Amino acid sequence: MGDEFDVIGIGNLNYDIIMLVERFPEFHEKVSAEKAFFGLGGAAANTVSWLAHFGLKTGFLGAVGRDEIGEAHLSYFRRIGVDTGGIRVVDAPSGIAVAMIHGEDKRIVKYPGANLMKEVDFDYLARTRHIHLSSNPPEVIVNVVNFAHERGITVSLDIGEAYLPEEIEEKVDYLLMNEDEFKRKFGELDLSKARAKNVIVTLNGGGALLRNENGNVCEVRGLSAEVVDSTGAGDSFDAGLIYGVLNGWNLEDAAKLGMLLAYLTVQKVGARTAIVPLEKVVKVAEELGLELPFRVQ
Repeated sequence: MGDEFDVIGIGNLNYDIIMLVERFPEFHEKVSAEKAFFGLGGAAANTVSWLAHFGLKTGFLGAVGRDEIGEAHLSYFRRIGVDTGGIRVVDAPSGIAVAMIHGEDKRIVKYPGANLMKEVDFDYLARTRHIHLSSNPPEVIVNVVNFAHERGITVSLDIGEAYLPEEIEEKVDYLLMNEDEFKRKFGELDLSKARAKNVIVTLNGGGALLRNENGNVCEVRGLSAEVVDSTGAGDSFDAGLIYGVLNGWNLEDAAKLGMLLAYLTVQKVGARTAIVPLEKVVKVAEELGLELPFRVQ
């Protein structure tokens, strides 16, 4: 098992254009946005960005175009300490995501572009102790999960609406979904229906429902915040959970840290705007009365 990296993320690298509007436009109508945000995004990339700020050794596997957006992704990762050796630079436009947000209602259009051209580098993946997957086609999920399982590398999978092949589900160490996604896949909110080792489902009203590898189920309460923009909240939650379990925390404490990072994220516009070093997160946790087993150097 590799130990050069703590975590390698696999997923899309997008440029996000987010506009907050008073209402959505009608057919052929133009409306002015109240606020706008432009910045780097991509679910797994957002998660890895948090983990890099927390001091973990991180890498990424993906693809960007030979354009300004692609260069911005590479420059940002290098600046925060994410290894870019697994990112292909290809002759296609970099991915873009455009979102219009009104309250908690969100409309998104995505252009995958270069993201469709990422390739799985198994020699690169062999250098890590954990892999995080988000926004990937089924063949990538199957190949990576099987590879990791054979080598004792743990895997977290934020499956979203993607197809989850039954033959690899039980090999997934941490399956992450929201309540709606889980119900659509399994018919009801019964975590025993999922065969992954640990199942983490974020709930619509806040909080999360957890089932650990021993079959024990518990619920973690969410933190109340005024939602400005929910973009990236799930990715932040994933980062907290991954940081916790890689540091030996139990699943409940790890999910509580995930809730805290999501709480910070929804109060700002943009997926990465709320990212801060671990020391600041520890301070906020103390202010909110969260007892988490941090060991800050």
